[in-house]
Amino acid sequence: MQGVFIGRQPIYDREQNVFAYELLFRNSEKNFADIENQDQATSLLIINALTEFGLSNIIGDKLGFVNLTRNFITGSLPLPAEQDRLVLEILEDIELDDSILSGIQRLKKDNYTIALDDFIFHPHLAPLVEIADIIKIDLMALDDEQLRQHVEDLSKYPVKLLAEKVETQEEYQKCLDYGFEYFQGYFFCKPDVMSGKQTPANRLALLNLLSKISNPDADIEQIESLIMQDVTLSFRLLRYINSSHYSMDNEVSSIKHAIMLLGIETVRSITYLIVISSIEDKPFELFVTALIRAHMCELIASEVGQTNKSATFFMVGLFSVMDAIMDQPMTEVLEQLSLTNDISNALLNYQGTMGQALQASISYERGEWDELDASLVEADKISEIFLQALTWCKNFIETLDALRAA
Repeated sequence: MQGVFIGRQPIYDREQNVFAYELLFRNSEKNFADIENQDQATSLLIINALTEFGLSNIIGDKLGFVNLTRNFITGSLPLPAEQDRLVLEILEDIELDDSILSGIQRLKKDNYTIALDDFIFHPHLAPLVEIADIIKIDLMALDDEQLRQHVEDLSKYPVKLLAEKVETQEEYQKCLDYGFEYFQGYFFCKPDVMSGKQTPANRLALLNLLSKISNPDADIEQIESLIMQDVTLSFRLLRYINSSHYSMDNEVSSIKHAIMLLGIETVRSITYLIVISSIEDKPFELFVTALIRAHMCELIASEVGQTNKSATFFMVGLFSVMDAIMDQPMTEVLEQLSLTNDISNALLNYQGTMGQALQASISYERGEWDELDASLVEADKISEIFLQALTWCKNFIETLDALRAA
């Protein structure tokens, strides 16, 4: 597995539910040296990564979008028999010729879903459009009039449109109005800041609670009192601590008992998780993103010899989406939270070791692997950390769902 990076980016449907993940692959050598046979290296990397990591561990029950190189399309290299799990992306820089066209037709006949990546419509590409199921359009490659024309031209074909690089809520709404079915970008991880917009009461209550609990001067009795003021929070917290996730020898009967057993920072972290997961007017994937970042930061803390601060690293990762949750700039969110300067600087400017850990987590999440700081964690290790975070996130959500259903 050495030298293999693998990441994922969510693709949403019109109801803001995750429809699929685009899978991102890279050999870490590519960051530092040229690979003589890039086509074959990338193709083999895809197969190895899917085999080694396990598709279900990466995408769960969703679809996986995978970029194809020419050798895959022409059949020189075999694809895994995952027709019901994979969407095959034909890259925009692959020259369309008879062998490519016949290869795509063969894949379509084999019941693979076909997507065209970064597609710019030209009449000579019509045979390709007729085969495709999904067409991905890069919003940054077209102005508004060109985008409108593309939608009109492609409406003549039985294809679904996917908007790529959707960065703002305004762009998302525009693509919704144009009839796009799917959306990919960082717009859910950014605040929807609008002048005169009132923050919903439930999110104000959340911020107030988080502010009090995160106060570094709060002692055990104060933390216990704050949690016990919310009956639902107390109930969920105790049930989670007593679940199989922690495998306690004896039942934890009170919040104070939990703090004495697990420590104040661990109870804080669990409380943060439960409180943020209760937000219902934001896409659930935003919570998933927060979970993965939080656990990646926590694991990085151990790697850099700061295990004693792992809970704080965890909080930095979790709070990195608070601007999107609150629909406020991060500076305004932090003004309402009782956080230390090192935590605030990590969230605002990626300063300090915690900031470096957060930046590494976000860079990996977005597939910006050239931005990873090798002086913090070895390149190969960050991929392992990401996969551990995925597994932990999956287990946490399953435990939380089971507790809610019980």
